[in-house]
Amino acid sequence: MVEGWVNSRRDHGGLIFIDLRDHTGIIQLVVTPETKDSFKLAESVRDEFVLKATGTMRERAPELINPNIKTGKIELVVENLELLNKSATPPVNTHDDGEKSSEELRLKYRYLDLRRPSMQNLLKRRSEYYRFIRNYMYDHDFTEISTPILANSSPEGARDFLVPSRLHPGKFYALPQAPQQFKQLLMVGGVNKYFQIAPCFRDEDPRADRLYGDFYQLDMEISFVDNGETIRQEIEPLFIDLATKFTSKKLIMNSKPAEQYIPKNSQIPRLPYEFAMETYGTDKPDLRYGLELIDLTDVFKNTNFKVFQTECVKALCVKGGASLTRREIDAFTEKAKKEGAGGLAYILYTDEGAKSPILKFMSDAEIEQVQKLTHADTGDAVFFGADNRTKVNKVLGSLRIEFANHFQLANPNDVSYTWVIDFPFYEWDDKANKLDFGHNPFSMPKGGLKALEDAKNDTDKLAIKADQYDMVMNGYEVCSGAVRNYNPDIMYKAFNILGYNNEYVEARFGGMLNAFKFGAPPHAGCAPGLDRIFMVLEGVDNIRDIVAFPKNGSGVDLMMDSPSTVDQVQLDESHLAIISEDD
Repeated sequence: MVEGWVNSRRDHGGLIFIDLRDHTGIIQLVVTPETKDSFKLAESVRDEFVLKATGTMRERAPELINPNIKTGKIELVVENLELLNKSATPPVNTHDDGEKSSEELRLKYRYLDLRRPSMQNLLKRRSEYYRFIRNYMYDHDFTEISTPILANSSPEGARDFLVPSRLHPGKFYALPQAPQQFKQLLMVGGVNKYFQIAPCFRDEDPRADRLYGDFYQLDMEISFVDNGETIRQEIEPLFIDLATKFTSKKLIMNSKPAEQYIPKNSQIPRLPYEFAMETYGTDKPDLRYGLELIDLTDVFKNTNFKVFQTECVKALCVKGGASLTRREIDAFTEKAKKEGAGGLAYILYTDEGAKSPILKFMSDAEIEQVQKLTHADTGDAVFFGADNRTKVNKVLGSLRIEFANHFQLANPNDVSYTWVIDFPFYEWDDKANKLDFGHNPFSMPKGGLKALEDAKNDTDKLAIKADQYDMVMNGYEVCSGAVRNYNPDIMYKAFNILGYNNEYVEARFGGMLNAFKFGAPPHAGCAPGLDRIFMVLEGVDNIRDIVAFPKNGSGVDLMMDSPSTVDQVQLDESHLAIISEDD
């Protein structure tokens, strides 16, 4: 007996063949005229009708074997066919073959889109992925604990989703951006090693590698840890096993400058933030390929070329770049301009020698040094960035990714990890024209209270490092963590430097500060983003494809029509009123 949906139906006159599909795959049904009622029913069925069939399983003739399906060597000769339910004509393709329906249509009819075998496989794989992770955490003596969903508002770097309180008019819960405060309170409560697969809620703009609204992370924390390396060594084997055991991808690292930062007991480098920015132009570098930024500032310190008479000059040597057409170079130039560059200077190294509009402005010594320091050979191209250091790194860091994509330098079957460490504790907020936290106030500044007290000016404050670390996977940030600021005096001082008084800190973090006054142990942790990691492991380009019921690119659930209006009674009970934009 088999049950499922009609994948396709073929009427060969004397015989009717039905491909029946369920979550395990497809089986071919053969319906003959001898089974009168079943044959009559088979004549009327259409795609996605739900059927139940009983009969005799037999081997197919050798010439009729279908090598494209697992059951291609067998078929079911139907003795009785039963209609369980009819189906309207599906508005989206429920097969993996043929033209793929638009994303908007697929999301509106997601329950139909999920019938596709590739989607069924992803759902199964995600379940196996969670089991793989949980087994690792249990094997390493972590305790799984759930933390509240209705919580207080907390500055995690994104907007909160607020929930009005019916019982407490004018007050709001917030859906947690992360269980940050709760997991630290668990450490105060005596829990040694905690984890959960935690739902997180952030009102951020969606993009291809980030879900809107809710996502899941592997939240973890360990007591009596006062340095980030302990956490990195604890969780790093899981990352490696996910790449090499859960999937069969190859673990690689193809950037020579990064090798100096690989510890003896690890396969993964620990790149200082400043090194990552200066070498790759980003704090989430893809190390499946090299293509490092090369500093040429000293080469042009006395140049007569006005474009290079600036704070910083860097270059990218693109192997094989001399093959780029004028149109392709113009396209890369436009991308550089979008990042803030005035243009994109370059030199092509051809069989006829170096070619470029800028060569006439450069001295022979400068031309020679450029080729020497970039290691450019015939067939290569060197592209320049010249401006302030921050902008140069940003422009060339973006172009590094664009060139890698164009020349297909990154193998999708490879996985490259790197830790990025020593992030700035404070950073300058250009919009507000003042200092702000680099990430969040819960990280421990390296050097503790003394580092904060010794900082006399903005330069000193910007030099303070946080004991904070990110894991980067194929150019995606997939995990953030830190040694936590568990000392109330340090917490107060960190906010005082930004102009906030102790009362402000107590009003925002009173619960946690009060707990810290009762003997909080040093503790640290991290939170790998499970959706993004799974997306990379499965080789999926769009993160919405690995979630059962995602929202679209505008944050709308097309299937459930959410967000939506609510009844006036619900508004009244929540003590809310809708104010028109025209009022």
